[in-house]
Amino acid sequence: MLLATACAIVMGAGDFFGGLATKRSQVLSVVVVSQIAGLALVSCLLPLLPGAFDARALTWGVAAGLSGAAGLVLFYRALATGVMSVVAPTTAVTSAALPVVFGLATGDRPGPWALAGVALALGSVLLVSQDRSGSGQVSASSILISLAAGAGFGGFFILLSMAPHEAGLWPLMGARLSSVSTVALLAVVTRRTLRPGPRSLHAIVAAGVLDMVANVLYLLAQQDGLLSLVAVLVSLYPASTLLLARHVLGERLRGVQVAGVGCALVAVALIAVAQ
Repeated sequence: MLLATACAIVMGAGDFFGGLATKRSQVLSVVVVSQIAGLALVSCLLPLLPGAFDARALTWGVAAGLSGAAGLVLFYRALATGVMSVVAPTTAVTSAALPVVFGLATGDRPGPWALAGVALALGSVLLVSQDRSGSGQVSASSILISLAAGAGFGGFFILLSMAPHEAGLWPLMGARLSSVSTVALLAVVTRRTLRPGPRSLHAIVAAGVLDMVANVLYLLAQQDGLLSLVAVLVSLYPASTLLLARHVLGERLRGVQVAGVGCALVAVALIAVAQ
């Protein structure tokens, strides 16, 4: 529970820096350069958290990376064609719900308090993701793309959990190699520049490093806990991003978002009681 909660905090911080970077650089540039930074970090961590090299672990990691990369591309596509206040919570809840369903189907049996925490956590994601900047008509296509993006992110969590636990960080190495290659190829095909914008490199590197730290925390958390609970706790990351935006950028929180942060804290407490 502690590892998954820490993962959500770090992941939200990574998204915060990624959001800052996208204000000065193209999205694909931010994604590729940040993931290269993450690849460098996991390469350094491999000797510190040793594990037995396993072709199966690398294969599951590659599959997870492809799923995560697909989710990322679809997510930005949904943001470009739909309403952010609908796209963001739809994607976040779907990415959490799929691992919950998979975990329950494969033998996870959370207690009643934990299930109540899961329900409250999913609701809190909807609340904290509310964005008053969204406007325009919600199309069926943007909803479908959002659901597909959430499925990509949820698939990342599920596929990574399938890797052998004794493999250490090798699954993350495979995931990052495949995601970097996929997004870089997409940038080449679409003729988008991968050069970071002025004064954005530090934010991009911070986003990549924090994202990889979050992935390491998730990998360790799901090895020691129920996937159905770990994935839900990780899905609370928008609350971390929101609080950083409030304290660093001075953005004001809406009442519904404050309520969402409160619900997230109660959800963590309920899941903690059940452990």
